[in-house]
Amino acid sequence: MQLQLISFVLIIWNCMDYTGCQSHSSSRHRQHKAMTGASSGCQQGGCLTCSDYNGCLSCKPRLFMHLERIGMKQIGVCMTSCPLGFYGTRSPERNTCTKCRSECDSCFNKNFCTRCRAGFYLHLGKCLDSCPVGMVHNDAQRECVPRCSAECELCVNSDTCTRCRSGLYQLDGSCYHICPDDYEPNDKLMECTSQVHCEVGEWSEWSPCSRSGRTCGFRRGQETRTRQVLQYPSPFGNPCPEISEVKDCLVKKKRCPGSLPTLYLGHMAQFQLYAFQTALLQFVQPEQACLPLRTVTVYSEDCHCGCSQDSGGSTHV
Repeated sequence: MQLQLISFVLIIWNCMDYTGCQSHSSSRHRQHKAMTGASSGCQQGGCLTCSDYNGCLSCKPRLFMHLERIGMKQIGVCMTSCPLGFYGTRSPERNTCTKCRSECDSCFNKNFCTRCRAGFYLHLGKCLDSCPVGMVHNDAQRECVPRCSAECELCVNSDTCTRCRSGLYQLDGSCYHICPDDYEPNDKLMECTSQVHCEVGEWSEWSPCSRSGRTCGFRRGQETRTRQVLQYPSPFGNPCPEISEVKDCLVKKKRCPGSLPTLYLGHMAQFQLYAFQTALLQFVQPEQACLPLRTVTVYSEDCHCGCSQDSGGSTHV
């Protein structure tokens, strides 16, 4: 009886083992089928071959294989460039993304960092916890930068400043409270810029002597000349000199076209001429006291015979 029971248990065990083998064989067949590219998902996301459980197993040419960790599992992903914290390595067999050194946030290869993690500072491709002598750390950029002078905020070295502290002006790698001679402050750029001085051209010829726009019929007038501004000055440059000049002038004896002659005589001669003309008119035609249509310049305050005298001393007889 016991022998029969043992035989029955063995038969059941063999059947279960056979069923498991069939199931395991089917699973291995499906996995092999996925690895050879039969799965439709391999044609998406740059995968050349893939599996439902591990994602991409190989990538199309020029793409990088990157393993993304999801919990305890890693999934293969094909990418055109590696993510932050990884660098790409190429080989004839496979292009892969390799993790940077632990102190690097990003890197070019395993020996050259391009940005450091917090607490480290970049210097010549290395991430250091303290900067070399003559340099100080910059927390914002996470880099070792040269130790600058007191007036300088950012510099190439101790002698060359690239950005001055607030309120100072930069010139040729140095910082100034007041710009040197021949330079002036530019508050927009916070730089010392070269002063620009005014430049003017040559004087023109003197204009003809004129008065109130006329060039005849007067004795005293003015002449003018001008010059052009070639370069206007900067705010602190030398201002422009006068660009026009005026001087007094005397006209030659010249009668205006279409006007009656005007006599310019001395004081006594004019008075005698006036008296002679008046006497002559009274002799020839006593009722007409003054000679018409004649203009005599008389420098006298007396005016007779109904004549009129203008402000310039000219008496119309």
